[in-house]
Amino acid sequence: MNKTLPILTALFTASAFAQAAPQTVDVYTYDSFSADWSAGPKVKAAFEQQFPQCKLNYVAFDNNGTLFNRVRLEGKKIKADVVLGLDSYQIEDAQKLNIFEPNKVDLSQLRLPIKWENHTFLPFDYAQYAFIYDKNKLTNPPKSLKELVERQDLKVLYQDPRTSSIGRGLLLWMNAVYPEADVVNAWKTLSKHTVPVTKGWTESYGAFLKGEGDVVLSVNTSPIYHILSEQKDNYVATEFAEGSVLQVEVAAKVANRNKACAHEFLGFLLSPQAQADIAKNNVMLPVVETNIESHIDALNSRAKSMRILDTTTVTSEQLKGWINQWQKALSK
Repeated sequence: MNKTLPILTALFTASAFAQAAPQTVDVYTYDSFSADWSAGPKVKAAFEQQFPQCKLNYVAFDNNGTLFNRVRLEGKKIKADVVLGLDSYQIEDAQKLNIFEPNKVDLSQLRLPIKWENHTFLPFDYAQYAFIYDKNKLTNPPKSLKELVERQDLKVLYQDPRTSSIGRGLLLWMNAVYPEADVVNAWKTLSKHTVPVTKGWTESYGAFLKGEGDVVLSVNTSPIYHILSEQKDNYVATEFAEGSVLQVEVAAKVANRNKACAHEFLGFLLSPQAQADIAKNNVMLPVVETNIESHIDALNSRAKSMRILDTTTVTSEQLKGWINQWQKALSK
């Protein structure tokens, strides 16, 4: 028997594997993550450099709501390997689809203001909902959500909770602050000084920057974008007396996809490199203990002690009911 044959065969197999085309991971996400100016391209470049056997392919939708609707529509015929960009309030409905599987990521490294125990949906960034204002134009900003609702001198911009995760945040916030019997009247009062509700965050924030509103619903990291990208410190996030609601964005692996690269990608999302790229370019806070940039680090440290309203027990049925309540309040 030729003893060199097994050796040559092994060497040939290894060489063929090394030269094989990279394994493609299709990632469903929203367009403000995958856009050229955002975190997605930087995360992709760093991931593919560390794992040259893998290639990321983003499939982007115009907002979080559209993303989830596509996932729900495709169901078990979904064409993605990973879904990135759902938030914690969509997890219950996403789990009911039975298309995701637990990840292999060590959750003990997470450092969130809340305890995280879900092993299928992996947090990759977070922030608190807040209203943003220009301190050079608004010298007496509201100190509470109730004050914002009542003050008719304020032009308020926010997003449709049916299509926007940020808009859904206000839905949660209002129902956490107001007793059930008072929420409808609160929506009606707010509607009297609301600039037309937009489908997504981009439209409402753009209108705010054009001066079409005094305050706009966003997250408390938004001022950091202006500081880092524009060297402007005039934009400020409100810190309301009642506290705020947390937004946690998550990623999950689609079940029955035998792709090692998808597992590697989820783990990579918590790496210092990816967390820095996401924090600086998606303008959110990191979910692991890491130093990124002085403004981000300072807010991240403070966020751990800021008051957070408990919305962890809110069900998808409650959310649907609150959306109907919001629609009825605005139509009367």
